Amino acid sequence: MSTALRAVLALDTAHVDAVFPPSTMTRLRNSVVLSGPWRRLEEVDVSDTDVLITSWGGPRIDAPLLARAPRLRAVIHAAGSVKAFVTRDVFERGIVVSSAAQANATPVAEYTTAVTVLAAKGVLPFARLDTLRGRDLTAPDGIGLRGRQVGVVGASRIGRLVIDALHALGARVLLADPYADAETARGLGVELVGLDTLCRRSDIVTLHAPELPSTHHMFGRRQLNLLPPGAVLINTARGSLVDHDALADVCATGSLSAVLDVTDPEPLPADHPLRSLPNVLLTPHLAGACGRERRLLGEFAADEAERLVAGVPLLGGVRFEDLARSA
Repeated sequence: MSTALRAVLALDTAHVDAVFPPSTMTRLRNSVVLSGPWRRLEEVDVSDTDVLITSWGGPRIDAPLLARAPRLRAVIHAAGSVKAFVTRDVFERGIVVSSAAQANATPVAEYTTAVTVLAAKGVLPFARLDTLRGRDLTAPDGIGLRGRQVGVVGASRIGRLVIDALHALGARVLLADPYADAETARGLGVELVGLDTLCRRSDIVTLHAPELPSTHHMFGRRQLNLLPPGAVLINTARGSLVDHDALADVCATGSLSAVLDVTDPEPLPADHPLRSLPNVLLTPHLAGACGRERRLLGEFAADEAERLVAGVPLLGGVRFEDLARSA
């Protein structure tokens, strides 16, 4: 009788080819006995399943499903947060949970770094100066990222990658994070400050905090008005972190610019004033893994399957106690 682990690929079939191209599927099949893809596991016999490999559109893993999967020992998620579909029952049964959040963090950090550089260059206001086309442009002395003060809100996986990139580009970094301490700040090479202080002192602010009751509208009218004239707010985290009506009012004065890859609601209504402001750049939630970048998630899942078979710790391990403060 074979002792190979039996795995089910459980996700929205529309994402299979993007996340698990043929080369990655071959790696998975070399590690486990793989079946699927299926999205509706209630229609599948999972009584002999050892591993669920999930991604976008995967099933909720709760007590009824677990009752049908007595052999289940691991959930490997080829995407970011597991908060919405992995229940407490999974952890209480001792099932190992892994997420490709670290792999997904890389493209988000790259996007954030790119728009931070553009923000420091003053791209939003200069792109609107049509009258300067064909003329010599003398940029203000303050243009550029080197030596500028950037505020990072949240020392998450993405936040830490952004901090590293900012250091490499010569920026000075402030960090606001209620879970970070002085030792963490020293290790990251940042100055740990409160949120109000970060707002007052930052030329650019980038958000990397989770969506929690305590972070809802953490950037409201008061915080936005603390930002110095000419500041730029970047949000690639969760739309609910920002009060969009207040943001529209402040940006309409010209004192603040914004780059928003996430909004609340998403997308914004067609008549929302943020859509028409020249100093606001809206992108459709494309900072995270998309296109070719989705292959990173499948490759991470294949790596984790190989580690599971080899009996070594998984790199993307998720603990139940972490969910309370994760995205």
